[in-house]
Amino acid sequence: MGCYRDANYYRGSLCCRVILFVIWLPLFLDVTAQEIYADRRRITSLVVLAQEPTSGDSGLFEPIEISPAVIPKVPFPTGSVPPMYPALNFSTRYEPVLTGKCPVNFSLPEISDILDKTAFDCSGPLASVVWNVICCPQFSSLMHIFQGFFGMKSNNLVLSNAVADHCFSDIVSILASRGANSTIPTLCSIKSSNFTGGSCPVKDDSTFERTVNTSKLVEACRTVDPLKECCRPVCQPAIMDAALQISGRQMAINNDNMAGEMNHADYLNDCKGVVYSYLSKQLSFEAANKAYRILSACKVNKVCPLNFKEPSDVIAVCRNVAAPSPTCCSSLNTYIAGLQKQMLITNKQAIICAAQFGSKLRGGGVMTNVYELCDVDLKDFSLQGAAYGIQGCLLRSLPGDVIFDNSTGISFTCDLSDNIAAPWPSSSSFTSLSLCAPVLQRCHCQHCQFHSQLKTLVVILLERDSMRLYFHFLSVLLY
Repeated sequence: MGCYRDANYYRGSLCCRVILFVIWLPLFLDVTAQEIYADRRRITSLVVLAQEPTSGDSGLFEPIEISPAVIPKVPFPTGSVPPMYPALNFSTRYEPVLTGKCPVNFSLPEISDILDKTAFDCSGPLASVVWNVICCPQFSSLMHIFQGFFGMKSNNLVLSNAVADHCFSDIVSILASRGANSTIPTLCSIKSSNFTGGSCPVKDDSTFERTVNTSKLVEACRTVDPLKECCRPVCQPAIMDAALQISGRQMAINNDNMAGEMNHADYLNDCKGVVYSYLSKQLSFEAANKAYRILSACKVNKVCPLNFKEPSDVIAVCRNVAAPSPTCCSSLNTYIAGLQKQMLITNKQAIICAAQFGSKLRGGGVMTNVYELCDVDLKDFSLQGAAYGIQGCLLRSLPGDVIFDNSTGISFTCDLSDNIAAPWPSSSSFTSLSLCAPVLQRCHCQHCQFHSQLKTLVVILLERDSMRLYFHFLSVLLY
């Protein structure tokens, strides 16, 4: 009987506990998930390269701290570079005076955003020192995208001459009202006729799509790889092939009747503009702008944009030196100081400029590596000086934009800020120089030492650019 009472006691006690648990459970579940936003003041300079997530809820997790020990030891500047100019007040925009004859709503977000980007990249006095690498490539991209945007709701790929003049004038006026240099057309050698298709015989979607394999063209340029396109191009040959097809159509119709009146190169250049217009209608503005900037980077990084005057004074005092010479180095530094007043250049352009100038010196009889004797570095060929607030800045070979901040002003992302020696050429003959690895491997014996130097530099450049891309995508994933 006692055992029975004990069993009932424990069974009742268990039932009470179950009832209490059922009452307590809703109270436990009645909680609210608190959203934690990332403190942007904690974001490091690596994360500055990242963009905001394009989809989903943002800021649900705080940033993941990465120990410096896990970051590969590839030297490149991690801090923000000083502004080249005092802060410009971009908030004081003014309303531009437009022609009223360009049938485009420039206030639409998609076109206004790219106008803003171009205005920053070509801002005020800055345009004259970044025109080759940043301003003109972005302005050219804007022109291609606007041409496609204009014909988005029609069958046209070009603008008529009269409308092209009005729209071009409005674009320049709007850019100037947002802080851009008003002389951009002159700096970049771009005119309103770029909108018209010129002498290209194909100027509408229907004819273009009957002539060109458009799916192949769009697919080739939809996503352009910034690390491969310049040496193993995909989009560039697709554009050239399409331009050849539509330009050759008129030549086939007229046979030799046009000979002497217009050469085929003119047709080709005009038709490339039509191809860009078609692509701009098929791609998003962001994708098109990114692709066009990469293609421009491939082009500008093939040549040195600096103007070299005859280095007769340097040759005269450096011809017979075999050891460090104050007279030779002083003359060389004076000459290079003149180059440093011209413009900002990229790391790859600096290699070509160093080789080109060295070839001039060798052609004059300077056989000793005066770069080594006088401690000449790659960054010495780019714009610098106290007036600009920097002491040597090489821009990355990948496309870059002007960075503007209300507190710090205008700045750039510099690469190779450490002292990397300029390569001394092994020959006085200089025609062109390719920085693609397969070309560098096929060198003649007398040039092997020089090409070996270049291969080392190219590896460094590619590692730095790819590392920046790595951190960019890593930052996007983390945030």
